[in-house]
Amino acid sequence: MKTNESKRMPILLGLLISAFIGMFGETAINIALTPLMKALHVSAPTVQWLSTGYLLIVGILVPVSGLLIRWFTTRQLLFSALAAFIAGTFIAAMAQGFPMLLTGRLIQGIATGILIPLLFNTVMAIYPPQKRGTAFGMVGLILMFSPAIGPTVAGLILNALGWQWIFWLMLPFLILALVVSIIFCKDVNTVTRPEIDPLSIFLSTLGSGGIVAGCSFAGDLGWTSTAVLFLLAIGVISIILFSIKQLKMENPMLNIRGFKIPMFTVGIVEVVTSFSIIMSAMLLLPMYWQGGKLLSAAIAGLLLLPGGIVNGLVSVISGRLYDLYGPKWLVKIGAALNIIAAIMFVNIRVSSSYVYVIGANILLMIGMPLVITCSQTNGLNALPKELSPDGSAIMNTGQQICGAIAIALTTTFLAAGENVYRATIGHSTAEMLTNGVKYGFTFTLVLAIIGFVLSLFMKHTSVLALKPGLEQEKN
Repeated sequence: MKTNESKRMPILLGLLISAFIGMFGETAINIALTPLMKALHVSAPTVQWLSTGYLLIVGILVPVSGLLIRWFTTRQLLFSALAAFIAGTFIAAMAQGFPMLLTGRLIQGIATGILIPLLFNTVMAIYPPQKRGTAFGMVGLILMFSPAIGPTVAGLILNALGWQWIFWLMLPFLILALVVSIIFCKDVNTVTRPEIDPLSIFLSTLGSGGIVAGCSFAGDLGWTSTAVLFLLAIGVISIILFSIKQLKMENPMLNIRGFKIPMFTVGIVEVVTSFSIIMSAMLLLPMYWQGGKLLSAAIAGLLLLPGGIVNGLVSVISGRLYDLYGPKWLVKIGAALNIIAAIMFVNIRVSSSYVYVIGANILLMIGMPLVITCSQTNGLNALPKELSPDGSAIMNTGQQICGAIAIALTTTFLAAGENVYRATIGHSTAEMLTNGVKYGFTFTLVLAIIGFVLSLFMKHTSVLALKPGLEQEKN
């Protein structure tokens, strides 16, 4: 379905608002975890499930989204997801104890797991390939700007009000998204209702859930823990079996044949690597500001705001630049900026100036959208139309799984850095935490280098193949 420019934005508006709130919730809650431990009288491993559980549900649902999009109309999925989101947010805002708060977060995760792939599929359906860069620039503004400013807004709320207001703030926007969607949203997908394969759903759930849960537990139990190794093994084996089954099915639940197209594969690996970088940075920077510089949550959030604003601006511009020039040099420039920023972060000190740290964050927030928006658009453009829902689901599944892995590995490096400082120098809370942050950013630097190497293989794809596996024409 192709629509006039004046009709496209109203169709997307409700999805964009709800996706913004969904991604905002991924990082906003992180800065509130310490106050929540005190308010709800729970331990650090327990409170972490507010983030882990959310990611777990999103990671489980996203692979199934390709099937849902073929079974239900755009409006049905959007209204159902928004209703769940509103319900989960209300439950979380009203929570007086941890179980009720966790329940609300899990329901929010269900909604986000449906909304994000639906947004990607809708963009692919209503925009022609030559305009998708600009469209995905808008999507990038949502998917990267919202988690970037999440800690800022949450920090201000925590300073002035209580943690419940993080959720109360979400509700008006979700209700607005529902009203806008009822008025403007149209059905853009083709409902084919393919046969449901219960085994594929089971393997997909076990695979995504096992890996996300295993990585999440690794932060507390260690990577050599029997429980962690068991969950990771179950997850990996399930994904392998799921992939084999999909390749043998005539109508698979998730068509993974898109990996035969080189630029889709390069695009998705570049995207998940970059998403892992931003998830790692958004975990470490608030810790540094609060634990290294001993600042309040509100001030820490405000110091992250310049990077968030720059990120939003570059996200929009990068999409337009992709439509004009293609991804080749834009991705290389973005990847190089990510390396420079990561090197600056690795050399961070307690005494580092505010300008130095904010400057490194701004460089990262310029590089990230250049890489992600261009790689994402280029990768999805490489797919034939019939594989678009599957490509969106694969890309978003990869982001959630790799994001969870990145958070777990970053936490491991953080703890290792703290332990090294404690063993060699002694106890100093601020210095020890900062040393851990430096170790965490070492992992970020490795990811940035991988991203730059991948950028060397990026080529422009603009003409869709007629059948899966066919070679794409290039500009």
